[in-house]
Amino acid sequence: MVIRLLPVLLILAFSATAHAQADARRHHYVDVYEYFTTDAQYESWFTLSAQLDQDFDDICGDTFCEGDYSNIQSLRLRCSVETFNGRIGQCLWIFAGSYEDVDSGSGRIDVHSEVWRCAVPLAPQTTIDGLLAALAVPHPLYATLPGTQV
Repeated sequence: MVIRLLPVLLILAFSATAHAQADARRHHYVDVYEYFTTDAQYESWFTLSAQLDQDFDDICGDTFCEGDYSNIQSLRLRCSVETFNGRIGQCLWIFAGSYEDVDSGSGRIDVHSEVWRCAVPLAPQTTIDGLLAALAVPHPLYATLPGTQV
């Protein structure tokens, strides 16, 4: 009885291991830089990042970049991507700003800083290649995100 049960147990164990490995591949996320495999993907990403930074700089001084944190800077756009299918897990656009006060008695400079993590409102199932294609325009900050009205 034990000899006949052993092959069944081995098949079940192999099956469970294979299923777990497939699940891990399907839901394994990496940074966008680790996902890219072609020079064209890297170039598209670097172009997109630079154009978003420029669009942000163009509007920042005339709109919300006034007040305490008048020197807000775009730091980086980061995305996580599923290795199995290229779907985006999340994209954040990170900004930082500060203001400084000089103590007239000591000369000490006090820095007040803030960091903002802005989630990009992506539709479910958006792929990195789909995002790159949708934002491959002269002013991507004003482009509609794939699968959305935003």
